[in-house]
Amino acid sequence: MRAVPAPKVWVTGLTVGAIAGVVALAVQANGGEKPVAAPATARPGASSSAAPSASPSKPTTAAVPEGSGEGRRIVYSLGDKRVWLVDASDASRRTFTVWPGTVSPDPGAYTVGTRSGDPITGSDGVRIEHVVYFAAKSGLNIAFSNAVDGSSPPPAAAGTQTGGIRMKTADGSALWTFGESGTKVVVVK
Repeated sequence: MRAVPAPKVWVTGLTVGAIAGVVALAVQANGGEKPVAAPATARPGASSSAAPSASPSKPTTAAVPEGSGEGRRIVYSLGDKRVWLVDASDASRRTFTVWPGTVSPDPGAYTVGTRSGDPITGSDGVRIEHVVYFAAKSGLNIAFSNAVDGSSPPPAAAGTQTGGIRMKTADGSALWTFGESGTKVVVVK
């Protein structure tokens, strides 16, 4: 009579065989071509309007505008209603659309001045945070910020002047971290 191996031996043998198979496949895959993520693009059929949608941070392949300077900086395009956070090597680290106020800064170079991390009330009455001031115009401070509750700004009442450039909460946090006092801000058309 032939001895039958104990069930533990079978389970151990099957486990070792499975692990060997996975290792062999991993070694084979490691020598192959590496997958590369395709660049994100706007959804097919998305509106090409310059006005931001209810979610201003949709993926994009938008390049940093030419003529926006060199080195580490924040670039704000008035026409595209878009911000780029550009590192010292001139690579865009993040880009996102924004909701501008009714008063826009003039094109040119500015510097981040004061910042307010604690929630305050914006010129439109909304509680805002991550406020990064960089310009003034028509008696208003111009600043990047996000609403504490993450909402888009309400439409400005006729004749109301607002200087806030609003963004989604995640974008506001990123700009707050990037836009230290003294950081260059370049506004382009």
